[in-house]
Amino acid sequence: MAPRHAGEVLARAALVVAADWHGGYDPAAPALALDPYGAGDIRPVWERSRWAELPLLAQAARLDPGGGHLERAEALVADWLRANPPFRGPNWVCGQEAALRALHFALALALLGGEAAPTTAARELLALHARRIAATPAYAAAQDNNHAVSEPAGLLACALLLGDRRAAAREAARLSTRVRRLVAQCGAFAQLSAGYHRLLLDVLAVATWLCRRFDAPCLDAPARERAAAAVAWLRRVTDPAAGAAPRLGHEDGSAFADLSLAGPADARPSLERAARLLAGRSAGFVDDPGCAWLDLPPCPPMPVAPPDWESEGMRGWAGEGGARALLRTGPLRFRPGHADLLHLDLWDGPLNLLRDGGTGAYNPPPGRAWWHAHLTGTAAHNTVEFDGADQMPRLSRFLFARWPETGRLPEGAWMRDHRGNRHARMVRREGRAWLVEDRVSGGFARLALRWRLAPDGGWRGTADGAEGPLARLTVTADAPLACALEQGWESPAYGEVRAAPVLAARAAAPVSRLLTRIELPARAA
Repeated sequence: MAPRHAGEVLARAALVVAADWHGGYDPAAPALALDPYGAGDIRPVWERSRWAELPLLAQAARLDPGGGHLERAEALVADWLRANPPFRGPNWVCGQEAALRALHFALALALLGGEAAPTTAARELLALHARRIAATPAYAAAQDNNHAVSEPAGLLACALLLGDRRAAAREAARLSTRVRRLVAQCGAFAQLSAGYHRLLLDVLAVATWLCRRFDAPCLDAPARERAAAAVAWLRRVTDPAAGAAPRLGHEDGSAFADLSLAGPADARPSLERAARLLAGRSAGFVDDPGCAWLDLPPCPPMPVAPPDWESEGMRGWAGEGGARALLRTGPLRFRPGHADLLHLDLWDGPLNLLRDGGTGAYNPPPGRAWWHAHLTGTAAHNTVEFDGADQMPRLSRFLFARWPETGRLPEGAWMRDHRGNRHARMVRREGRAWLVEDRVSGGFARLALRWRLAPDGGWRGTADGAEGPLARLTVTADAPLACALEQGWESPAYGEVRAAPVLAARAAAPVSRLLTRIELPARAA
């Protein structure tokens, strides 16, 4: 283990303390009757109760056996159990949260070599979590998202450590079924989100590693193929230099089983671990310490990713000098998290030049309720907004109705909303310049085309766009066009929102064509 990493593990472990486990929620309320949004944002409460500290303390105990780390781990769990009686309060509301706790607990035991003979107390704790996960299987399946994967993975971990081979085989089969349903052959996941895609791979990787420890089956062959394709998908959208990924769809900052201590901003350790465990390959990050903790041997490299690619919900192009573009497309087979069709992300190396607004919070703090609706809406994305309305009407906090029709074009994609407005977007490259052509039609009266710019870019508005050291954007149209550099908003991390520059180009019907030219600075030879 590299001394620097070992030192960071011990330093992080020294900071572990008991937390405020409830965040204002009633710890005595029956969990399944509790309103998860009734007392604030439950997402940070759940994050604090995922027991991510347990693998960290297990790592520290391996490095420093006499440092009292195991005693602190037991004290942390004991404090949590005192504060969270079974099936009461916010931390028993969600089966997925119980599953993630069980997986972290199982991973910690396995890192210490204690998974084969857990203590009576550990067995009781795992059985308790298995009961909670198993209580709401229909809800998990109906979500068609990470719930449907994490929960059978959690039950699989519980069954392995409890020595119930029959239950483990059943949950492995159920996990395989869910992966085959939710992961397309191209590797796209039902939730179009780099963050949730990473969580999917993290959960599958840990479950697969635990099954190997017990010499038990995990994913069947078709599911393994889908999982390997999912690794390739995340690799295509991740910056290899810094591990940053686009903020497409919901992003809540999860960093599950973070043995490398990379945090939510760096997906490379998750990629390398998943590549070795799920694809038998290396994603190119051969010195990842998390793989060393799991004793994963070196693997041959993954094939070179194609410069241009398509998957369900996404298209990508590579340009000169490390530039690349990502276009949000259809089809919409699973419910969308954001009204973001035909949003374009443009990266220049590690710089996310034209970007998504992010997520903000699922239940924002008082006075900031606008975060969620705005950042999930069309106006917070690099696409065309018709008549100031979202592409889809909202049904609830996480549901949209009347999904648009979508289709493929040779150089892009198109969509038609429920009002009959059509938007087709084509993307082309000319050296270090990118051309984005938008063709529109329908009964709209006015439209706005927005380009959300990287902050701190020294941007200046021009008559036909914006310019700065990072790029120059010019927008033209076949009708009068008003361009202005406006203040917008973006969420760089969950629970944070800050001002961000936005280039807005506005026109009235009968406009039918807009052309944006993005000129990137020349790269030194």
